[in-house]
Amino acid sequence: MPESALLRIPTPYLRQIAAQLARSGADAEGWRARHGLDDRAGSLGTVAFSAPGLVALVADAVATARDPALGLLVGERLAAAAHGVVGHAVLHSRTLGEALDVLVRYAALRMPALVFEGAIEGGTWWLRLRPAMPLGAAERPLIEASLLALHRLLATLLDGPSPVTAVQLPHPLGRERALATALFGQAVDDAAAVAGLAIPRAVLDARLPLADPEAFALAERQCREDLARRDHATRWTDRLRGVLSGPLLAHADVGVCARLLATSPRSLHRHLATEGARFRTVVDQARRERAEQWLREGVPVEAIASAVGYGDVANFRRAFRRWTGVAPGPWRDGRRG
Repeated sequence: MPESALLRIPTPYLRQIAAQLARSGADAEGWRARHGLDDRAGSLGTVAFSAPGLVALVADAVATARDPALGLLVGERLAAAAHGVVGHAVLHSRTLGEALDVLVRYAALRMPALVFEGAIEGGTWWLRLRPAMPLGAAERPLIEASLLALHRLLATLLDGPSPVTAVQLPHPLGRERALATALFGQAVDDAAAVAGLAIPRAVLDARLPLADPEAFALAERQCREDLARRDHATRWTDRLRGVLSGPLLAHADVGVCARLLATSPRSLHRHLATEGARFRTVVDQARRERAEQWLREGVPVEAIASAVGYGDVANFRRAFRRWTGVAPGPWRDGRRG
């Protein structure tokens, strides 16, 4: 799929984060306000974020909660209904194997920041999760919430114990090990290279109690249509921003970007023009967003300047002042206050 910088996150997930903040006594309303999650946004099916915006949203939620286990606590409360049409297709699948196939193909419609993969190793089928882009401080809570929500969904499918026989995470749990063990119902390997759930191949043919061929066909068709719209109707501006979300931002070249987007430089300029955008303007905005994100995270100005394409720190300072009206240092100090 063409990578897009706009990630559409389902509002049930955002509401659950806010609810967990409120349960913990944290300032949920302040968190919502800082990220533009007003009542109007809450009435929509999804809310769109840039990649840096999503990272900032999740990292801020963890900081506001003052709880590194936020992802686990949110994932535990994400019921099947929160997963929309993908959840419906999974629940109405005929067999566990068919349900897992639906998850691999369509789960990214609900969590576009992650890649979902299926792999067979001997007698085990693995559902693995990887970041689709650099996620920084948001990676752990997003992976933990998604993995636990999937674990819950699999138990719901069988109307009994989860079929999962092993759970892997790519980061140390530390003091949260006991909580993770309790929520997953088994010991968690937190020294793995990739997050994943293991399911015996022998149970993939198990019939599901909520199997409904007609309901499944309708839901799966909706998933296919949603995926096609996401893959083929994405704005060129957003697709370009997606390409720029990685290391290419430091040396943004229209020829390289066009090649990655399977078009020519001339056609890319034309596509952007039809959307009222220009290549340099999109690059400039992406650099500003990345710089602001890293300033909030405390990254040194010199490192930011190099990463966003300015070999000379003085040039970066001038560019940042042009973007925001203030120099990087005072801008960061203002956010701390």
